[in-house]
Amino acid sequence: MNTITQAKSLAAIIALTASMTATSILTVTPAAAQSVSDAQSEASLSVVMEFLSNTAPDKVEAAAERLVAPDATYISLNVDNPELQKIIPWTGTNYGPRAFSGLFLQLADYWETEDFTITDQIASGEDVAIFGRFTYRSLELDHVFTSPFSIHAKVRDGKMTYFQFMEDTYASASSFRQSGSWTVKTPEETAPFTVGAE
Repeated sequence: MNTITQAKSLAAIIALTASMTATSILTVTPAAAQSVSDAQSEASLSVVMEFLSNTAPDKVEAAAERLVAPDATYISLNVDNPELQKIIPWTGTNYGPRAFSGLFLQLADYWETEDFTITDQIASGEDVAIFGRFTYRSLELDHVFTSPFSIHAKVRDGKMTYFQFMEDTYASASSFRQSGSWTVKTPEETAPFTVGAE
């Protein structure tokens, strides 16, 4: 399945609908502009996929130096959450190639990767979106969890300038829960309930 073509087709349908609704005049993008955009999309996707293919501890530092801009932004799981950062230290917003490599080096100290599957890849110019799921096993407690993930990356001049990684943070943080529980109160009509180990 060619998701780049699908993304362009969807964009074309949206553009056509908006154009017909607004003015009933269709503007055609020249073929040369489309081929430049196609080439940029494919190049951007290639950079992100090359980085993801080289995240093993013995490869990630070299990949980050090669594929990440010096001032790149890496957002892992949230913009800033000090409590989650105590559990998973690489969360939040960080900058530069070391932010990219540091995450994967630390991850290997926390979890064993049992599965990492990419299900969809979409690229449009400098923007890349990757979707999939992974299964990790916590090294200290032997808890296994599976989470969907999504990545939004931007690539300029062959280097990633932005990378945002999202996953199920409740499941990932819970893989380190040794004991304890929460009493949760949600809407007014719902009684409090307990989650986690008693």
